[in-house]
Amino acid sequence: MIKVENLTKVFGTKRAVDGISFSVARGEVLGFLGPNGAGKSTTMRMITGFLPPSGGKITVGGFDIAEDPIPAKRLMGYLPENAPAYTDMTVHGFLDFTAEIRGLRGDAKKTAVNRVVELCFLKSVLHQNVDTLSKGYRHRTCFAQSIIHDPDILVLDEPTDGLDPNQKHEIRQLIRKMGEQKAIIFSTHILEEVDAVCSRAIIIDRGIIVANGTPAELRRKSEWAGAVTLRVNNVAESAVRQKLDQLRAAKKVATATSGSHVTVTVYPRTAGDGDLTREVIEATSGWQVEELRTEEGRLDEVFRGITMPDTAAKEAKL
Repeated sequence: MIKVENLTKVFGTKRAVDGISFSVARGEVLGFLGPNGAGKSTTMRMITGFLPPSGGKITVGGFDIAEDPIPAKRLMGYLPENAPAYTDMTVHGFLDFTAEIRGLRGDAKKTAVNRVVELCFLKSVLHQNVDTLSKGYRHRTCFAQSIIHDPDILVLDEPTDGLDPNQKHEIRQLIRKMGEQKAIIFSTHILEEVDAVCSRAIIIDRGIIVANGTPAELRRKSEWAGAVTLRVNNVAESAVRQKLDQLRAAKKVATATSGSHVTVTVYPRTAGDGDLTREVIEATSGWQVEELRTEEGRLDEVFRGITMPDTAAKEAKL
């Protein structure tokens, strides 16, 4: 549904997007991650035809966004950064207007407006002017306009920005449900949204794609992937460290003591190595182990390691 090939965008001497390629299929929700200034919003603006690329090709629903922009844009819903809207309109007036410019008329327009009002929980503010809305309700209103024509493709730039925890949950649920039938790409700074919503995620840094995979695949890049954390009672910290340091599959051991308890994390030599858990269980046989769990890996650590390698290396040494 979306195909990006060798996409580049140059602003003066700055190469904001540097030859990236990826695709998004129907039934897929792609999370677009990266630090500020990484090129996320610029890429999304080019996909929607808002910005012309400096090089490369974008195909949306089989249409070249540069050569056939109108049929390509008909297939898309777009929530831009900062959720812009006509502030002198009421919520109903704004949605009615956006439905009409999307080609909806009569009963079809009325049905579309009612559908998004219900989906985005806007009934209580329907007759308020947009400029009187809270940031959360304004964002919901702009999200509603992006889906009012029930598009096959959604491009959402920070769709949960400014929402409270309950509102974020509602929007995530809605995106996940829509993602079963649509192709969706959305940018976010919130790593928990990757697990909550995405079937796949791309990390972009300084205009280049530095990681691309499912949330599980990205977590396996973490130092924590396959690490074993346990809490032991009535065993000296030095004895715990000495024994677990000798395990074949262990890369390093971190310990902390609180009263008679020692909390231990044993990191694997190879991320995701399932043998480490078995070795730890065998090594601690006869100890009073109150808790033992295998870690899945941490997306925040992967993100920092990829986009801030020097900082991540210093943290690892600490």
